[in-house]
Amino acid sequence: MNSSLLQLLVLAGIAVFLILRLRNVLGTRDGFEPPRQETIAPSRRRGPELEVIEGGPDQDILDHAEEGSPQAEALAKMKSAEPQFGVNDFLGGARGAYEMILMAFEKGDLASIKDFLGEEVYESFAYVVQMREDKGLTVESEFIGVREMVLQDATFDDATKEGEISVRFIGELTHVVRDNGGDIVEGSESQIKRQKDVWTFARVMGSDDPNWQLVATGE
Repeated sequence: MNSSLLQLLVLAGIAVFLILRLRNVLGTRDGFEPPRQETIAPSRRRGPELEVIEGGPDQDILDHAEEGSPQAEALAKMKSAEPQFGVNDFLGGARGAYEMILMAFEKGDLASIKDFLGEEVYESFAYVVQMREDKGLTVESEFIGVREMVLQDATFDDATKEGEISVRFIGELTHVVRDNGGDIVEGSESQIKRQKDVWTFARVMGSDDPNWQLVATGE
């Protein structure tokens, strides 16, 4: 056997040895095999799982009323009568209603807000508007914004399911009253007036009508 043939046999033996070693390490794959998935170690728990306990404190209420207070109890009863009711949602609507009703009253446009006023409030507003018209007075106002808004009181009638919520507003607006000659008799075009009101809204909880009505006003 010449040296060339001997070298080929040695190289062939080495190749067979390497192939066998690779099969042991990598394994064999016939056709398609899904990729090997890495095992992810479970994350270390950093404390007990938090659970929502039904009947626990309602932060939506406690943000605006002291726990255990009559106001908090009334708000809880409103939620019981109408589960989708939210105090924060109500206050958001009350903010918009304050601007809408106040500006309509300033302009004497009560027809646009009549459905949002209780009977007594509507009559008192209409009296003031009529008195202004009789004197030939006109009002020019521009709403600047609500500086402060706080839930002041809440009550619930168990028999009628009617809820009442009183809100204290501090609004800012420009306010000018002119006589029939166009002269300013009250207010200033450049001075911002700070308006303080306590408005009480009422609604039968669970009723089909979603609108709250303004049933009382004060300072």
